[in-house]
Amino acid sequence: MNIAFLACSTTLPGAPDRRADAFEHDQQMAALTAALAPGETVTDIDWRAPLADFAGFDLALIGTPWDYQDHRAAFLAKLEAIAALGIAVCNAPDVVRWNIDKGYLAELAARGVATIPTLLLDNPGRAEILAAFDHFSCDRVIAKRRVGAGAEGQFDFTRDAPPPPDWQMGHPALVQPFLPAIVDEGEHSLIFIDGQFSHGLIKRPAAGDYRVQSLYGGWDTAVTPAPADLAAAEAVLTGLPFPAPLYARIDLVRGPDGTLLLMEAELIEPFLYPLQGPELGPRLLAGIRRRLTSSAPGSRS
Repeated sequence: MNIAFLACSTTLPGAPDRRADAFEHDQQMAALTAALAPGETVTDIDWRAPLADFAGFDLALIGTPWDYQDHRAAFLAKLEAIAALGIAVCNAPDVVRWNIDKGYLAELAARGVATIPTLLLDNPGRAEILAAFDHFSCDRVIAKRRVGAGAEGQFDFTRDAPPPPDWQMGHPALVQPFLPAIVDEGEHSLIFIDGQFSHGLIKRPAAGDYRVQSLYGGWDTAVTPAPADLAAAEAVLTGLPFPAPLYARIDLVRGPDGTLLLMEAELIEPFLYPLQGPELGPRLLAGIRRRLTSSAPGSRS
């Protein structure tokens, strides 16, 4: 079994302009490498590599292609091309296509999943942000790219500090009320492998910030979720319009009534926190082996 771990030019080891958070790439690779059986390999490779470079791989695991948001069409086309070679892709291209636009939050909300209240806008400007304060009856909102990752390109506005008159987001966006729990308690991330809970953590922002990613000084603590919190994450998986994929990171924040609300269902290239979940590597590889076995000629499934 030969696995391609899809990365990008700034997460691969040795890159001259390597991202400050690329240590997360190394941690995920190390977790997989440590759990390999004899004869199995995992190799990190730039998702932009020529298609011929993927020959010989059995499965492509979407790892750290953390620039895909600026190259949506090319990224989706490459995943489809890899799959067309007979190489399994996880998560599958149709899952990625559904998950790549955060407009999926509206679909999940319609399916009964508790989500953060969200406005989906084509290219918001000052007027839309001012209207959002009234729509949500709040004094602070966050504007995010609908196709985005890692909190890049986000805007944080208050009634006292709204956008300037000529401001435009420049991208299709979602606008949400700021929930104080992201600072007071932190963001809950629950990680599932093949639909089964693996491990959980709470991510907290650095002082004076609200972003929990390591790029911005965020830090995390492993936790065992309360039964109600675990159930909130499981409800997200149940609400997906397809069976649970190989991996999923469900990110939630507590709402004013104490319920955990979905921020994002991360099904493309989430960091899966292997240090907080030491069984991640074995669980991922077991799921990969199941997929390759079930797709082998002569298998029953």
